[in-house]
Amino acid sequence: MTPRRTPSLGVPVFFAVTLSLSAYFTFAAVQGDFGIFRRAEFKVEGDRLERELSEIQSEVTRMENLTLRMSDGYLDIDLLDQQARDVLGLVRGDEIVVN
Repeated sequence: MTPRRTPSLGVPVFFAVTLSLSAYFTFAAVQGDFGIFRRAEFKVEGDRLERELSEIQSEVTRMENLTLRMSDGYLDIDLLDQQARDVLGLVRGDEIVVN
């Protein structure tokens, strides 16, 4: 009579551990802190910040232009007149105010 051989638990345990680790690392690669979805979020946020930076830079350029036009070395009379009207509410004698 040949001795009966019992099935080894090593092979199923090995495959279960391997499958578990593969699932964990796949999940981490897709949804983890440095995963694919997080990278896409960073890309969208970076694009939004670049657009905001561009808008702020154009606003700064506009303000620098206005500042130059109101400086001592270069005075734009039309801009000064516009600012006096807007800020101080000044009106010339030959104008009529309509509210």
